[in-house]
Amino acid sequence: LANIAQGLEKCLFMGNIDALRDWGHAKDYVRMQWLMLQQDKPEDFVIATNKQYSVRDWIHWSAERVGIQLEFIGKGEKEKAIVVGVDGFARANVSVGDCVVEVDPGYYRPAEVGSLLGDASKASNLLGWTPKVSAKELCFEMMDADLRRLREQRD
Repeated sequence: LANIAQGLEKCLFMGNIDALRDWGHAKDYVRMQWLMLQQDKPEDFVIATNKQYSVRDWIHWSAERVGIQLEFIGKGEKEKAIVVGVDGFARANVSVGDCVVEVDPGYYRPAEVGSLLGDASKASNLLGWTPKVSAKELCFEMMDADLRRLREQRD
């Protein structure tokens, strides 16, 4: 979507956008690993956020970060995201009505897992660990990195 907002691509093709994932930030996970290493007795811990978001959520957040509002239409393999609003620096590169995301069955994973969710309650209870970076903040950070990379390539 960063490429689309910058006018470098027209459409993003995706597989299963309904897949749910437990998205977490490496900073949070490394902090958790450090806390695990501080324990006198080794134990197993699950490193996760205890929250799930869909790939569709990430698409919405990514679009939001570059000033594009989307509406999904259709179902399953015929689903598409259409631009319903534009603001910010995306204005010159997409227009209301543009199709910027399409589901393509070619991107479905043969062994797709529909839902991945970790339970980090043991880490929370024993180590006092909780993630500090939300999934949306992580998405924005990744979009910002993509936009920086594009600017550097252009310059």
